[in-house]
Amino acid sequence: MWVVKIGGSLSHDPALRHWLSELSEVGGGRVVIVPGGGDFADKVRQYQGEWRFDDLAAHNMCLLAMTQYALLMQGVSPELVIASSEAKIRRALRDGRVAVWVPTALMRETPDAMSNWDTTSDSLAAWLSTMLNAERLVLVKSCPIAADDPLETLAAAEVVDRKFVDYVSDANYVVELIDKSNVALMRDRLLNTPVM
Repeated sequence: MWVVKIGGSLSHDPALRHWLSELSEVGGGRVVIVPGGGDFADKVRQYQGEWRFDDLAAHNMCLLAMTQYALLMQGVSPELVIASSEAKIRRALRDGRVAVWVPTALMRETPDAMSNWDTTSDSLAAWLSTMLNAERLVLVKSCPIAADDPLETLAAAEVVDRKFVDYVSDANYVVELIDKSNVALMRDRLLNTPVM
C-alpha cells in the first residue's frame, strides 16, 4: 500500500486532474490519497487571526479543510472512494479502488501533540502511513524538489512541516517527495514496483 499526499497547492492547478486520473488508473487496490488543506486551511489561519481562537479549534477546522479537499477530489474523479477509517480504507483497496482519506476521526476535544500548526497534512500523512503499515509515502508538492535535499532542509524551508521529520525518523516505509510535474514518474513506479 502506498500513501500519496497531494498538496493543497494543487487545488487550483490543472495538474490535479492528471494526478487523480493517473492514480485512479494505476493505483487501484494500492493507493490511499491524503489531501492537503490548501485554501481551505488558509481560511482557518485567516479566521484564527481575526477571532483569536485557540489551536485546538484551528486543528479541528483544518481536518475539515482536508475533508473539503477530499470531496473536491472525488468531485473531479468520482471513482475515488472517501474513507474516514482504516476499515473503510482497507475495504476500498480490497475492492480494487483508490481511497481518499478524510481525517475526521482525529478531531479532538482536548489539545494533544497534533493539535497545532507545526503538524500539518504532511505529518498526518506520515502518521497514517505508520498506522496502515504502508510500503511508501509520497508527498506531491507544487515546488521543485531536488532528489538529494535532506528532509531537515526541506522542513527548514517550510516545504514540509516542522514535525514531519520526527514522524518519519523511524519509518519502516520509503519516504519520497516529488513535484507535481513528475506524474509520469509516479505512474512508472506504481507499474514497476512489485506489490508486497
